[in-house]
Amino acid sequence: MSYLIEGETGDWEVVIGLEVHAQIVSKAKLFSGAATDFGAEPNSQVSLVDAAMPGMLPVINEVCIEQAVRTGLGLNAKINLHSVFERKNYFYPDLPQGYQISQFLEPIVGEGIITLDMPEGPREIGVERLHMEQDAGKSLHDQDPKRTFIDLNRSGVALMEIVSKPDLRSPAEAGAYMRKLRAIVRYLGTCDGNMEQGSLRCDANVSVRPTGEKELRTRAEIKNINSVRFVMAAIEYEAERQVEVYEDGGNVVQETRLYDANKGETRSMRSKEEAHDYRYFPDPDLLPIDLTQDFVDQIKATLPELPDAKKQRFIDDYGLAIDDAATLVADKETADYFEAVAKAGDAKLAANWVIHELFAVLNKASLSIAESPVSSDDLGKLVGLISDDTISGRIAKDVFEVMVTEGGDPADIVEDKGLKQITDTGEIEAMIDALIADNPEQAQQYRDGNTKVTGWFVGQIMKASEGKANPQMVNELLKKKLG
Repeated sequence: MSYLIEGETGDWEVVIGLEVHAQIVSKAKLFSGAATDFGAEPNSQVSLVDAAMPGMLPVINEVCIEQAVRTGLGLNAKINLHSVFERKNYFYPDLPQGYQISQFLEPIVGEGIITLDMPEGPREIGVERLHMEQDAGKSLHDQDPKRTFIDLNRSGVALMEIVSKPDLRSPAEAGAYMRKLRAIVRYLGTCDGNMEQGSLRCDANVSVRPTGEKELRTRAEIKNINSVRFVMAAIEYEAERQVEVYEDGGNVVQETRLYDANKGETRSMRSKEEAHDYRYFPDPDLLPIDLTQDFVDQIKATLPELPDAKKQRFIDDYGLAIDDAATLVADKETADYFEAVAKAGDAKLAANWVIHELFAVLNKASLSIAESPVSSDDLGKLVGLISDDTISGRIAKDVFEVMVTEGGDPADIVEDKGLKQITDTGEIEAMIDALIADNPEQAQQYRDGNTKVTGWFVGQIMKASEGKANPQMVNELLKKKLG
C-alpha cells in the first residue's frame, strides 16, 4: 500500500533510510575490559582506555567480532573477511579521545536483506552495511542548573551500526523494519533490543520527492529515536514538513534534527557534515581484522532458527494462518511459549488462546510474556481440556480468569467448581424435551421453515446448563428433535 503525501502541486513520495545502533551483548567493552551493566553509578565502569588517558592502547574484544559476524549472517549479508577500524574525528564533550573508533571504508559486514511482512505482501529491504564502533559517553544536563556533568560508563561500549538502503517508503514500513531487526538480533542473542535503556537506537534519514521522480533529494537526519512508535511519528512529521518547505518555494537543507515526542515534531539541531568531513583514517593502534572462512562457518553452524524460518515452520507444521504465525514469531519468548502450549495437541486452538486471550491480559497489565501470570504448561492443560471436550470454550474463559487472578491447575479448578462439560446424551435430551414442551410456538416456527430459531433454543439450553452442555451435541440433538 503506497504512502503518499498530498500537496497543492501533486503527490509526494517519502524516501527513508535507517541507521540503527545496536549495543552488542558482551560483558566487556569493545576495546577494554570495563563492564557494560546498565544502570550502574555514573563513571563506575570506566577504564583508563575508556577515559583516553595518555599512552593507553585499545585491545579488540573478540566476542564483539563474533557477535557482529553472527548478526551479519542473520541478515543474510556478506561477511567481509578483511575489515579495518578507522578514527572518526570530531569534538564532543563526552568523547574523551576527540575521535570515535569506527569502521568506514572497509566494514566487517556488507550488503544484506531484511524481509518485512506487510499487509500487501512481503517487502525486501536492503541492508547497506554493518560496522562496529565504540559508543560515546553521556552528557547529563539535569544535575545542576549551571553545569553539565559527563558520565563515561557508555564510553567504549561496543555498537553495531546497521545501515539500511533508502528502500523504505512509509512510516509503517520503517516501523516494521525496526520490529523485524529487533526480533532478529534478539533471536541471535547479539543485542537485547531494549530501546528504553538505549541498547537499540535509531537515526532516520528522510527525504521527499514528487511521485515519478527518480533522483533522491536532500535528506534530513533525525537522531537518537528510542521507540518504534516515535520512529514512525518522527518520519511522518518530517516528511510533511519537507513537502511544505518545497511547496512554499524553499529548499530542504541537509541537517541533523531531533524529535520532540512531547510536541510531536522535529527541530533543527545542527547542519549535517558530509562523511569525509570527519577526516577518517585507519587507526594506527589497531591491526586490520582478518578472518578465516572457517571462523565464519563455525559461527554460521550455531545460528538459531530465525523468525522467517520459524514462521514458515509454524505455517507448515501447525497449519497456522500467515498473520498468526507472524505475530507469534515476532518475539522469541512468545514463539517458545506458544510451542509449549501447542504440545497439548491442538496448535490452532493454542495459537488462538495465546494471541487473543493471553495477549489481552498481558496488554492490560503491561506485562511481557516472561511475566505472564499463567505458565505455558498450565495454558496447555487448559487447551487440552477444551480439545478433549472436558469443558466448552465458554467455560474455559471462566477457568482462565481464575487462573489469571488466583492461579492453579485448570483441571483442579474445573473439578472444584463443577465445571465439567455435559456430554451425556440422555441428560441433554431431557433438557431439550422440556424446552420444546414449554415452547411449542418456537418449535412450530422451526418446522414451518424458520431455522434461525435454532439459535434461540441453543441459547436457552446453554443458559439452563450454566454453559456446561456440549454445544455441538446440543445442535445435533435439537435438529433431530425439532425435525
